[in-house]
This record gives sequence, C-alpha cells and structure tokens, in this order.
Amino acid sequence: MSDATLTSPVQSSVQPDVALAHDAGSLISMRNIWKTYEMGSEKVHALHGVSFDIPKGEYIAIIGPSGSGKSTLMNLIGCLDTPSQGEYWLNAKNVSEMDDDELARIRNQEVGFVFQTFNLLARATALHNVELPLIYGGISSTQRHEMAKQALASVDLADRMTHRPNELSGGQRQRVAIARALVNHPSILLADEPTGALDSRTSMEIMDLFERLHSEGNTIIVVTHEPDVAARAHRVVSIRDGLIEKDEKIR
Repeated sequence: MSDATLTSPVQSSVQPDVALAHDAGSLISMRNIWKTYEMGSEKVHALHGVSFDIPKGEYIAIIGPSGSGKSTLMNLIGCLDTPSQGEYWLNAKNVSEMDDDELARIRNQEVGFVFQTFNLLARATALHNVELPLIYGGISSTQRHEMAKQALASVDLADRMTHRPNELSGGQRQRVAIARALVNHPSILLADEPTGALDSRTSMEIMDLFERLHSEGNTIIVVTHEPDVAARAHRVVSIRDGLIEKDEKIR
C-alpha cells in the first residue's frame, strides 16, 4: 500500500517522519501513530503512521468512510485507547506512555465527550446528568451544582435543568450532553457523529452551537462521515485506509 500525502494548511508534504519531534506549542501532537489489532493469527493495521498537530482553539472535523480508521483515531485522541506505536502528546503530556489509571484522569480533566446517542441517565435530571463528571472528579456538591447550572446556561437550557431526558427533545438531549462535556472546562470537546440521531433542522442548531462554542475559545474535534457536518468546521482531515488522505484548512 502506498503512503498517503498530507496536505497541510500551508504546504503539501509526505507524512512526517518518525524522528520528527512533536510540536510543543500544539494542544495535540501525534507522531507516527500506528494502531494494530491481532485477529487470531492475522494482524490488522487500523492506522498506518499518522502524524498531525492541532493547535489550541481549532475547530476540526475528522472524516472518512466506514473502516477508514477515523473511529480508532477518535479513541486515541480521547485517551480511550493507546497506540501500538508512535507518540501522542495532549496538552504537553505524553499520553501514549500512560497506564489505565493515568488515562482515566486525563480523560476526566482534558476531554469532554459528545456521543451520537447522548448517553444520558434516563432517571436523572438534566442538572444531575451534567454533574456526573464532577462527581467522578471529587468536586463538592455545592460547587458542582453551580458549575452544572452554568454549563446548562451556556447551551441555552437554563430553563430545563429539572427535566429528565424523556421530557426533552432530541436536540435538547444533545445540548445536555454538550453541557456535560463542557462542565469540566476540558482542553478539547470531542464529538462522535453528534448529529447522527437528529433531524436536519435540529442538526443545524447543534452545529450552530458548536460554532458559537468555538468562537468562545473552545477546541472542537468532530468525527463524522457526513460531508455537510464536516463543512461547518474550519479544518477537515480526511482518513482513508488508516492514512491521512487530505488535511485542509477550509476557512
């Protein structure tokens, strides 16, 4: 299989060499990332030496067809998994060498997750759902209550704090999930197919919200297979066959 080229916002070049040092000024810096799975006697390479940087405050979409490696890359960015080879630096920390306990701490401190299916507790209020990461982080009851209220207000749900998920629309549920992702003030907001369960109008509203959150200084990474969702980002990284096929600054 031939190596893919990486088209940077400034110039085109082959994927960076393994010896290239990580960019200490970037929020995310990946160098020669490989992910290999063993399927019986066969080895499956989901990622083939991926290298790129994401500065703080960027709004980036990672796009690719099913089986391209984008979900594997998302899991690595979110510290849900570790690479088989290569280095991953997040906020000046080399997470590629961390154990499970250290990764759990990094996930709680640095990454806010937004999922396609919302992943809300059905019997809990919007406020309590947003408080959950703070409970795991050991924040006091009074403080986490106030932080959760502020997070819900930031996504225009101040008047829905006592509602349970079945009392909310799909768009409102996703806003609760976004508030939960933001409540810890993470370094990155990582969204996996965030509009996949929503109708077109509500999807537009969620993407408008991401644009506003980005304008307020948040670093947003959206993983999607939908070109119209990717087009709302400011940079698009296209993945195919475990390689970066294209990396474009689009606005």
